[in-house]
Amino acid sequence: MANKKVLLLDVDEVIVFSGFLEAVNEFMHTDYEIDDFTDYYIDEVVIPKERMPEFNNFLRNRNMYEKPNLLPNAVEVIKKLNEKYDIYLLSSCVNFFDVDGSGRNFADKYNFLIKTLPFINPGHIILTSAKHLFKADVQIDDRVNNLEHDIPLKILFPSYHNKEFTDEELKEKNIIRIGTNWRTAWKDIEKHLL
Repeated sequence: MANKKVLLLDVDEVIVFSGFLEAVNEFMHTDYEIDDFTDYYIDEVVIPKERMPEFNNFLRNRNMYEKPNLLPNAVEVIKKLNEKYDIYLLSSCVNFFDVDGSGRNFADKYNFLIKTLPFINPGHIILTSAKHLFKADVQIDDRVNNLEHDIPLKILFPSYHNKEFTDEELKEKNIIRIGTNWRTAWKDIEKHLL
C-alpha cells in the first residue's frame, strides 16, 4: 500500500511490561502487581533512596526483556496495523540513575523487539528519549508529556499511572484516550484505527 500513514508507537507500558516490576519485587522481597501503582516511577515509590545505588547495581546485569509481559492482543493488533500504517517503534532505554549501564538495556530491548515483532522493519526501531523530534500522523504513548507536540492524532494508551488525567485536560492538549483499561486497550485501538 503506497503512502501509508506514519504511526509512532511506544513500547514500555504500551506493548509490554518489561521485567522491571519483577526486579523490584525480587530486590525488595515484595509481591506488588502493576495495578498497585499510580506513579510511573515504581522504584521511587517502593525502594528507599539510600538503597537506589544498590538497586541500580542489581539491575545492571539483568535483561529486563528476558521474560516480558506482553499486553493482551498487542502483537496481533500491531500486525494488523502494520498493513495499514508505516509503524515506527519509538522508545527510551536510558536509565538516568545508571547512564553507564544503560547500553545493555538498548541491546536487550532491540533484541526483544525484533524477535517479538518480526514484521516491523528493524530500521524502524528508534531508541530515544527525544520523542518530540519525530513527526507522524498518529502517535500512541502511555505518557502525556511524550504526546505534547504537533502530531494530528495523539492517543494516550491507558495505563496504571495515567488514570488521573481528565478528558478535559487531554482535550486541551489535543490528546484522546482510547479505552480505560490496559487489558483491553489494544482491541479498542484496533476498532478505532482499523
